[in-house]
Amino acid sequence: MRGTRARLGRLGLVVLCVGALAATTGTAGEPYAGKTVRIVVGYSPGGGFDIYARLLARHLPQHIPGKPSVVVENMAGAASLIAANYAYRVARPYGLTIAAFHGNQVLGQVLGRAGVEFDARRFAWLGAPLREVSVCTIARRRGISGVGPWQASPTPVRLGSTGVGGATHDAARLLQATLGLPIHLVRGYRGTAEIRLAIESGEVDGFCSLWDSLKTVWPDGLESGAAVAVIQGGARPLPGVPVAVELARTEEARQLIRAGLILPGMLARGYAVPPDTPPDVVRLLRAALQETLQAPEFLADSRRANLKVDPVSGEQLEQVIAELFGLNGSVVSKLRELLQ
Repeated sequence: MRGTRARLGRLGLVVLCVGALAATTGTAGEPYAGKTVRIVVGYSPGGGFDIYARLLARHLPQHIPGKPSVVVENMAGAASLIAANYAYRVARPYGLTIAAFHGNQVLGQVLGRAGVEFDARRFAWLGAPLREVSVCTIARRRGISGVGPWQASPTPVRLGSTGVGGATHDAARLLQATLGLPIHLVRGYRGTAEIRLAIESGEVDGFCSLWDSLKTVWPDGLESGAAVAVIQGGARPLPGVPVAVELARTEEARQLIRAGLILPGMLARGYAVPPDTPPDVVRLLRAALQETLQAPEFLADSRRANLKVDPVSGEQLEQVIAELFGLNGSVVSKLRELLQ
């Protein structure tokens, strides 16, 4: 009896979700007609997450039946954890809310971080615009041009951070522990755009960030040489920048870098919809996202904005999540010690 009720409940939810989409001006063939889709971004305006989402919002409607309006809503805080919790606990599974939060928050769930109120395995993952790589960049004025000088620095390098759970925090802590880099983290910034201003004012010396966020918020620094990319760790290596996993001297260090940098880099820019979103709606949105990311008009705009596009499917994101939840217990314990 209990199983029958559960099945009826799930059926009712599917009917409710499809009905919500098809109501008013929508039709069964074009359930999104007259609707508005929100992309909830877990960071402040002007940063990399925000810029990608706004570019996507301009093109995504052309690939969704009914061509709904797509708007971006910024919900900054706790390195995008607030947005992740909102998408899980508050947003309704009608296919009208898409969440963009940092993949490091999924690692946070694996580690049992305080404040995580979601189960990443229950989100429906749509895909991501690219595989990301974390890069630590330091202002040239600090006088550190490579990993060796950084390791030998008598004073810690001050790096800006949004807080626990973001690349600006986790990448720095992992590289500090695995490669012995002297770092002092200055936490509390709302996004990479604010950290860039802090660098220019002299509050901090640099930051570890997703490469494509860095390119959007500090392009002039990279072009002029005022910003020096010192080390990277991720699934999409950049030419000319030392790779963290290749500098690691122990197997434990290599495992920590894969679990804490490379895998979250795959998830970093993932887009997800709330749990219990009906499978047919998920398939529709997955197809729309992948079509958008391959559309000539979108790619032309991304090139003009200096944004990299290297699509990751929703199925691939689910595989990465499965690997994270299957990590060896000793690796999880060490990561928890380093990143909590």
